[in-house]
Amino acid sequence: MKKKFIAIVCLAALIIISPACKKSFLEETDPNAITLDNNFKSPNDILLAVNGIYESLRSGNNIGESSDLWTDQRSDDTGTNDNQSNAGEPFQFNNFSILPSNTYLKSHWVSLYGTVTRANVVLSHIDAVPFTDQNLKLQYTAEAKFLRALVYFHLVRLWGDVPLVTKQLSSTEVAAATFREKQTVVYGQIVADLTDVINNSPLPNLQTGAGVGRTSKAAANALLGQVYLTMATTLDAATRADNLAKAKTYLTNAYNMKSFGALSNIPYTDVFDVSKKSTCPELIFQIVNRQGDIAYSSSIAGNFQAKGETINSQKASSGVGYNVTHDLVNEYETGDPRMAYSVKLANDPIVKDYFVTKFRDISDAAGKLGYGGNDWILIRYADVILMLAEVNMYLGDNATAIQYLDMVRARAGVAPYVTAMATPAYSAKFPTLKLAILHERRVELAFEHHRWFDLQRFFTTDELVAYFKTKAQADFGSAQLANFTTKDRYYPIPFDEYKLDPAKMYQNPGY
Repeated sequence: MKKKFIAIVCLAALIIISPACKKSFLEETDPNAITLDNNFKSPNDILLAVNGIYESLRSGNNIGESSDLWTDQRSDDTGTNDNQSNAGEPFQFNNFSILPSNTYLKSHWVSLYGTVTRANVVLSHIDAVPFTDQNLKLQYTAEAKFLRALVYFHLVRLWGDVPLVTKQLSSTEVAAATFREKQTVVYGQIVADLTDVINNSPLPNLQTGAGVGRTSKAAANALLGQVYLTMATTLDAATRADNLAKAKTYLTNAYNMKSFGALSNIPYTDVFDVSKKSTCPELIFQIVNRQGDIAYSSSIAGNFQAKGETINSQKASSGVGYNVTHDLVNEYETGDPRMAYSVKLANDPIVKDYFVTKFRDISDAAGKLGYGGNDWILIRYADVILMLAEVNMYLGDNATAIQYLDMVRARAGVAPYVTAMATPAYSAKFPTLKLAILHERRVELAFEHHRWFDLQRFFTTDELVAYFKTKAQADFGSAQLANFTTKDRYYPIPFDEYKLDPAKMYQNPGY
């Protein structure tokens, strides 16, 4: 008993005398809770976290290759045309009958904000990490800001006003940050991030070698140009002229960074050739996939293939593949080789319809399981060139706009714009230069997840409703065009988010 008493006294003395012992003995910590502060000690820790931001983009719930549900299927290009899925949630997207409770929509929202969170974690901790190479610190900062801007650009176009978070939040800060910020403020943050990337980073002009799939100054300029173009056409008309001028500046900057001469020097098929994905000079920014790798391969070639077909992949299909609306098929000009490369009519009795063939990998490395090597292209030069045509058209310089438009048409092997306009078939479908540019974007960039955003940019909400109403129901299969109304300009705020605070997370009109 005496020894026990002495031990207790000594322990008490240590607790009183030593502050370190006092903290150690009296303050409990959760061994399962690892603070992020402890994870960032070296530049390599930051690199791994930046790589994690890139990795999050790959998901179909994010902006990866299988994220078509939120974009292409929302447009007039593709959609589920299968009676077995008419009652399911995916069908709500191209049927324009989406509900705030749609779980697919919520998954998209959560994934996009997951990417934002990853970027914010990097940006909130990078200053505390010692860097001997300051350029490396600036590079990682720029990559995180570019990716945050990219994702917020998707969020603001799909939902309008959205919560804006630019730092890592503690559990006690989440509630205060849960409110929808006005679009103009969100766009302001996107512009600030991308401007900083362009002006204050050592990024290379173009992705090359081991940097393929990473941020470059060409990508940042192209994205910022598109942001300004979108702001000019969808926000306050008072800022339109200034936004158009800035859009032209940044898109031109991106264009001038190209490493090739004429676009026509790059065959259209090279853009999607798996063997040339690391060397094709048209590609500006892409999500890199590994051929034959079960975890990091592309599944788009095999999954898009229809039953009885072998053009995309060695993987056998038992379904209809990725369905294409007849509305898009009918828009291709006669003899446009992009149609023959991009879509095909499947003759199997259960299909008898068009499916997407634009993304192919029939290699033995991809094999019969369809572990393809297709990279998912997010930005390429034909897109930049057509945006330059668009911005010059808005600025009243039709001659320059047509020059850019014809760069893409020349590469495709179709007639120049002026020649095409002299034919009744073309001029009847596309009576204005604006509609001709929209058409060219549709057939050039088909299935690359641009179409829905293009429609938002080219038309006001009322004009977009009128545009859809001119289309034939027969060209859309089971999806009901009559469902399309002004509410479909934006997605509904997911119900679980709205109910957190109906006042601050107010619902979009029509839902």
